[in-house]
Amino acid sequence: MQVKTYKHVDYLWDESKASKLGDNQVELFLYRSNILGADLRITNFGGGNTSCKTIEKDPLTNDEVEVMWIKGSGGDIGTLTKAGIAGLYTERLRNLKNVYGGLEDEDRMVGLFNHCIYDLDSKAPSIDTPLHGLLPFKHIDHLHPDALIAVAAAKDSEKVTKEIWGDTMGWVPWQRPGFDLGLQLEKCLNDNPGIRGIVLGSHGLFTWGDTSYECYLNSLEVIEMASEFIENKIAKNGSVFGGQKIESLEPDQRKDKAAKLMPLLRGLCSSENQMIGHFTDTDVVLEYINSNDLERLAPMGTSCPDHFLRTKIQPLVLTLDTAEDLSDSSKVLEKLTPAFEEYRKGYASYYENCKHDNSPGMRDPNPVIIIYPGVGMFSFAKNKQTTRVASEFYINAINVMRGAEAITAYTSLPRQEAFDIEYWLLEEAKLQRMPKEQPLSRKIALVTGAGGGIGKAIADKLAAEGANVILTDIVEDRLIEGIATYKRDVASYAVCDVTNTESIANAFKKACLEFGGVDIVVHSAGLAISKPLEETTDKDWDLLQNVLVKGQFNLAKQGVAVMKDQGLGGNFISIASKNGLVSGPNNVGYGTAKAAQQHMSRLLAAELGKDKIRVNVVNPDGVIVGSKIWEGDWAEGRAKAYGISVEELPAHYAKRNLLNEIIYPEDIANGVFACVGILDKTTGNIINVDGGMANAFVR
Repeated sequence: MQVKTYKHVDYLWDESKASKLGDNQVELFLYRSNILGADLRITNFGGGNTSCKTIEKDPLTNDEVEVMWIKGSGGDIGTLTKAGIAGLYTERLRNLKNVYGGLEDEDRMVGLFNHCIYDLDSKAPSIDTPLHGLLPFKHIDHLHPDALIAVAAAKDSEKVTKEIWGDTMGWVPWQRPGFDLGLQLEKCLNDNPGIRGIVLGSHGLFTWGDTSYECYLNSLEVIEMASEFIENKIAKNGSVFGGQKIESLEPDQRKDKAAKLMPLLRGLCSSENQMIGHFTDTDVVLEYINSNDLERLAPMGTSCPDHFLRTKIQPLVLTLDTAEDLSDSSKVLEKLTPAFEEYRKGYASYYENCKHDNSPGMRDPNPVIIIYPGVGMFSFAKNKQTTRVASEFYINAINVMRGAEAITAYTSLPRQEAFDIEYWLLEEAKLQRMPKEQPLSRKIALVTGAGGGIGKAIADKLAAEGANVILTDIVEDRLIEGIATYKRDVASYAVCDVTNTESIANAFKKACLEFGGVDIVVHSAGLAISKPLEETTDKDWDLLQNVLVKGQFNLAKQGVAVMKDQGLGGNFISIASKNGLVSGPNNVGYGTAKAAQQHMSRLLAAELGKDKIRVNVVNPDGVIVGSKIWEGDWAEGRAKAYGISVEELPAHYAKRNLLNEIIYPEDIANGVFACVGILDKTTGNIINVDGGMANAFVR
């Protein structure tokens, strides 16, 4: 098979992979779905739908019947598997035409899809099910390519469709997805036999084929034709978005501005629900946000339903100058607050003007997309994946506006139509079915010393409970290895030397750029030196004080500044030691530093309570297995102090605690989680995780 090349889409069909699937049409449909979803110009995460029809044996009659396999509700074609699809009797689905009562009957029809189920392991059928089922083709793609939505959202879209594809493509005007739209597609095909696809006004594209490969090629070719048409128009026009209005700052300056601004934006966006942030300053974004047409286009809102469901109907455009001094957070906040108040009022007005008697209550009125001309674009949502996807969808919307403006002029959905999608009762029901959020969902944690041992265990626990985590360590190889253990959108890392204030600042900058700020700081970085007084050098003393005490001071100082900018409270956890409470031999430098960590935490708790920033201490003891500290001279020093061998240390430490338990890094992580995820009214406290050491009892 000859490999085809396209300028505007990726041809990803691998014949060797496809041939291994043989004639398994469902597997070929899944393969096609995955490679289509891999190209964000074709469809974004969760967008679009794909299907195929096969002949199966009815388990009750043993007759051969046609079954349609289609992406289930809430799925993503790029990651679609058999578990994410629905299998329905095609004939039963088409027989629903006999009971359809018109547009007022749409919601009831969705419930009737369940009566058409063939595969009892099916995912819930999506709202797009009849759009595929009422068409006769074996393989169908419903996609949201930027170029096609640009055509669909352009003024005179039907005329433009004919200009590009002649009589080979159908066109139907905008209509909310549902059973009636399926009937309109069926009618369009009956009125235009032989067409290769249909453009849905303000929505997207339907294409098809007799085989999965033919369907795939048809989709790519239709998208390529639209893309080429748009690029030729842009070349003829000579500019896009009315040309450039302002110049971008240099890349480093943009990131500096964004990092300073994000905690403030995050706090403002979190007035009802705490949010996670994302920042992008790609060329596509900058071309749009720096243009003369931004002021006209941004308020119009997006066109495709998949876009505005994730980005809200329109973005908030900041009026800050690129030269704005962001060093004084309080002054910047004074400038930003009125814009957010105005946005919330506008959203409330949109809701009040468009709501129906049975509409769900108004959702969070804060913006999802925030634009800072000359700097970049921010997004804020409930978790990193959602906010990243919202950003990607708005970039899709930018591409749509770019193309539609080049063709004729961009048109957006009327506000009432947009509202009816956003507050659709079926959409609300989908939201209500979402799983309960985890205890640390919407939280951002920075953990020092997270390249291994106790620090990595803490980061793992916080991530497992829903937090985004920034791992820091002085050894990048450890961080690279550690970060590979997390799924996408969960964690990031920064090389950080806690004895260096600039290095700490860069770590917090990374946290702000990646996730929007920080809510939890855990100082786990450390080392241990066990020597008698006469052998303890100034170098030993200074190193312990710098890493454990001064490092904690600077982490707290910079972390608290971010937390105060957000105005969301926060947590600071110091990983100290039993040795800060108990006197022992050969331990003057380490024990003194640990005691300083503990008392500093009490002082910070007293000072920061008014800001809802809680400061607590977790005291490990005898964490030998999996601890980085015990890999060095410390183990030998402690063994010498107790008159035993290094190999005997784990048993020695386990026997001496009241519970006779070995203490693991995961146990310390549980102590940290208790402080940040359970004991939400505790500050200035010390939690000993040592199996019970009577001489270390705090009281």
